[in-house]
Amino acid sequence: MEEQITVYAFPVFLLLMLVELGYGVVRGRNTYRLNDALSSLSQGLLSQLVACVSQLFQIGLYALTWRKLTLFPHAAFWSGTAGWLAAIVLFDFCDYWLHRVGHESAVFWAAHAVHHQSQHFNLSTALRQESTVAFLGWPFYLPMALLGVPPEQFALAGLIVLLYQFWIHTEHIGKLGWFDRVFSSPSNHRVHHAVNDQYLDKNYGGMLIIWDRLFGTFIEEDEAPVYGTRTPLNSWNPLWAVASGYVPLWKLACQAERWQDKIKVWFKAPGWLPAGVKDDSAPFDLQRARQHYDPPLSRSASVVALLQTILLALGGAAFLWLSDQLAYGVLCGMGLLLVGGLLGLGALLQNRFAPLPLLLLDGVLLALAGALSFAG
Repeated sequence: MEEQITVYAFPVFLLLMLVELGYGVVRGRNTYRLNDALSSLSQGLLSQLVACVSQLFQIGLYALTWRKLTLFPHAAFWSGTAGWLAAIVLFDFCDYWLHRVGHESAVFWAAHAVHHQSQHFNLSTALRQESTVAFLGWPFYLPMALLGVPPEQFALAGLIVLLYQFWIHTEHIGKLGWFDRVFSSPSNHRVHHAVNDQYLDKNYGGMLIIWDRLFGTFIEEDEAPVYGTRTPLNSWNPLWAVASGYVPLWKLACQAERWQDKIKVWFKAPGWLPAGVKDDSAPFDLQRARQHYDPPLSRSASVVALLQTILLALGGAAFLWLSDQLAYGVLCGMGLLLVGGLLGLGALLQNRFAPLPLLLLDGVLLALAGALSFAG
């Protein structure tokens, strides 16, 4: 059901992105770059593919906890209006803590950093979702299962909180007065995506900003935010975007001399170093962070990149729509073919793949998809 809601929501997202783009162009303040936006959309599709083949972590472990350990197995409260509101607030509260740990623990940051890699802040950034957070973050929501929130309600509450956050990824909406003091808003969330010193690790709230005010992680927007991550990705490869946070941690763990440090590397704050390991990275420079990764792209390559994205979006929509009906092996196979298309798009954006070979690759992938569907 959630997958089908996502399919219905995507045309609305696309329309709103086009409106934001048009508004920015007319006002002389365009916040989009083609390669950056397409990379964000690629991550959004990749995250949906991973979610479809990892339902054990997305909902399975929650459902198991709810069936076996819930303290209120027959609570009628959750079916009413008050119960739905409470479920949404509870999800947002649990999400605050997962989000906060996602910035304060290295392995969680490795998973979450994907969402922050864009050096722009627009509605396409909202769709740049993480693919591996669910594998680490599922325990954070188990209090809801213990309190008796049914799995279907938990999933829909999470979808509501996630969909809410789409509109707050924009630079074209200023401060909103009292609203900013209660809810997560564009101004509050711009702070969260910024790499400026005073903005680091602030404003985690997904729907409500009151959690940040209660727990000391709120700061108001003042200085103009600079977006991205302090170690820029500098790549349009979708798989490297996911893996880039884990590889340095693995290398640090290998360099650590004590076994305790080999474990601590993963759970200490990002940037923590084991004893005897030196930091050879250059100091962070805000001015350098303003320089965008932007390999030149020919007009023909831009057109093919757009067409490729449309094809992948249509393929992804079909994948999500049919995901409940496909055998698991077929589902994984279809997902891998779509990942192949995403890799081709990333290579094209980095000038490592010409438009014509990419179109030929699409033909091969479509033929394989047809054969897989027939075999399934």
